[in-house]
Amino acid sequence: MFSTYAIINEQNGKIYIGQTEDIEKRLQRHNGILKNKNTSYTHKNKGEWKLVYTENFENRIDAIRREKELKSFRGREFIRSKINN
Repeated sequence: MFSTYAIINEQNGKIYIGQTEDIEKRLQRHNGILKNKNTSYTHKNKGEWKLVYTENFENRIDAIRREKELKSFRGREFIRSKINN
């Protein structure tokens, strides 16, 4: 099972959209609990990242396709509407 997800940095309001096979482990990497690349977007934007949206897929191809949709202007509007509700 693969997940497409959106997280928000509670300090500065920045949003990150990605996909993974293990959402819990990935969230720990974003929050610095597990080792992450020093050059990653979530490492550079310090603070706690909170999961705000997730969708599950049977395969990685569909998860990547949805990730790309969510990264579009309309997709980001959709995520912001989820956060505001």
